[in-house]
Amino acid sequence: MQIHFFGAARTTTGSRYLFELNGKKLLLECGLFQGHREEETARNCCFPFDPKQIDAVVLSHAHMDHAGNLPNLRRQGFAGNIHCTFATRDLASIMLVDSAKIQMDDAAFVSKQRAKKNLPPVPPLYTVADAERVLEQFVSVNYERPTRVMDGVTVTFRDAGHILGSAQVILDIEEGDRKFRWLFSGDVGRGGDDILRDPAPTENVDYLQIESTYAGREHTAREHADEVIRRLVSETLQQKGKVIIPAFSVGRTQQIVYVLHQLTLAGKLPRAPIFVDSPLSVNATEIYRLHPECFNDTINKFLHEKENPFGMANLTYIRDAGQSRKLNDLKEPAIIISASGMAEAGRIRHHLKNHIGYANNLVLFIGYCAEHTLGAQILAGRNPVNIFGEPHQVRAKIASIDSYSGHADKNELKRYVERISGNLKKIICIHGEESQCLAHGETLRAMKPQSEVLVPQYGQTVTA
Repeated sequence: MQIHFFGAARTTTGSRYLFELNGKKLLLECGLFQGHREEETARNCCFPFDPKQIDAVVLSHAHMDHAGNLPNLRRQGFAGNIHCTFATRDLASIMLVDSAKIQMDDAAFVSKQRAKKNLPPVPPLYTVADAERVLEQFVSVNYERPTRVMDGVTVTFRDAGHILGSAQVILDIEEGDRKFRWLFSGDVGRGGDDILRDPAPTENVDYLQIESTYAGREHTAREHADEVIRRLVSETLQQKGKVIIPAFSVGRTQQIVYVLHQLTLAGKLPRAPIFVDSPLSVNATEIYRLHPECFNDTINKFLHEKENPFGMANLTYIRDAGQSRKLNDLKEPAIIISASGMAEAGRIRHHLKNHIGYANNLVLFIGYCAEHTLGAQILAGRNPVNIFGEPHQVRAKIASIDSYSGHADKNELKRYVERISGNLKKIICIHGEESQCLAHGETLRAMKPQSEVLVPQYGQTVTA
């Protein structure tokens, strides 16, 4: 068996791994690459393999860096099944359509700029119709239900605790007289999540392919995060300011809503108006409510015995653009949660434009901001920052909390590996910036001296 690393190799973006065995081809993940425009366009538009020859796709979860290029794969001839959990399919149904709208808007903007230079327009990577068509190829499977996806490959999804429906992918492989187990960690959750179950351990593993996003660092202790939120938000509201929270539509939005709900119920926060201003976030939260099978015992009990954990009297979900614009005229203190989490697109940029220049406001980041994004620039202290191409002075208080990260840190990844049983022949570190992957490799060599530890580069092939 050969595995080709065509994405998220010494970087966190564009997950894509091609398995060749028994004369068949299995694609694990099909994510969008994000980076500088020219490289992004080249990586996303053209696959380093023929999509028509792919027999099946397996998907660990619905984030766009793992699933976002599936419509383009279908557009270029892939006709097989896409295997994932039920919650992943439901989230993908809204996230791929949203991504398609972004692709179309981006292409229209670039085409307009090119027209000024008498250059031809550029097509979008894919359209809404492409996104809707690829959903017909999804095959949903529950956790812990072994499913044969092609000759010699049986897939089992096991909870990863990262986002709703996220899975570790267990590949039980038969190749000639050989039988072995390959574990793809997917994105590993931290455990102890307010909403999701902990990542489940896996037994009898021969080969491990593991994420490395935060493998070289430690997160702030989770138990202190709620108190930091309470203090920062309370101080801002007392100053008659507004709290602007850039948050990813899937995962972090639901997490922060739940935390604010619990603090309000406990009387630790005033009942100030809270707005979730993102159509995708609103739709994703509705899907969360449809999948209690992914919830931990605490939130399931809260759901059944008390109330909706994602709703309260002072919380308003906004889809309509007109209602979103009305938030600009809001005079009283309020909390506005909006996408995207890196402040690169969506309505959050409008809220930052309107509020980042006032000293009594707070901009609170609760997730990862990749290098070169607007969020990363704000966190780095750049002043002014460009929003919609115009400079804006940063006078608002800027804060960041990484305790709500959906990715395990160095120590949590070590615990994850310690719970895996089996004779690990090879461990492959992927999905992390180069420094994080290399640091993870060193950690794992010390932990598992009997295992060969690899940190592949883009395009590298590994044999099992």
